[in-house]
Amino acid sequence: MADPLGKSHPVAHRVTISLPDAVFQQFEELMTERGFVNRSQAIAEVLTQHIADYYSLKGNSLMAGTITLFYDHKRSGIKQQISDIQHEHIREVISSLHVLLQNTCTMEVILVQGPAKRLRQIANRLLAVKGVLAGRLNLTRTLLPPIQTQPDED
Repeated sequence: MADPLGKSHPVAHRVTISLPDAVFQQFEELMTERGFVNRSQAIAEVLTQHIADYYSLKGNSLMAGTITLFYDHKRSGIKQQISDIQHEHIREVISSLHVLLQNTCTMEVILVQGPAKRLRQIANRLLAVKGVLAGRLNLTRTLLPPIQTQPDED
């Protein structure tokens, strides 16, 4: 079986671990609340997320993910600023979705792919726009099929 980066891995490895009681109890609660079928599935998910977080901080690993923003759409110029930043990074920004929430709040989810360092820079610029109330960058090592054929200009 191949992982998203094309490396071949055996289907499964058996691992035995010991956990302190408090961690075990929290893990059991997490499994129940998230609806995992078994501990192996839950541990694999937790490790996968931790590995993605590690590589997103490590540097220029190619990653895909989302930037989620919550902003006040009545704030003058905010939609234009957010759009301008996305256009400046057209190679990394794949798509975006705007959802109108209650009052004057908008949620925007931006699908991105590229080097982790660049994606963090884009997210930081977007989160710094005046009127953005909250936001988050979520990355994974799973990649989208290539859609750009131009060489990177950096």
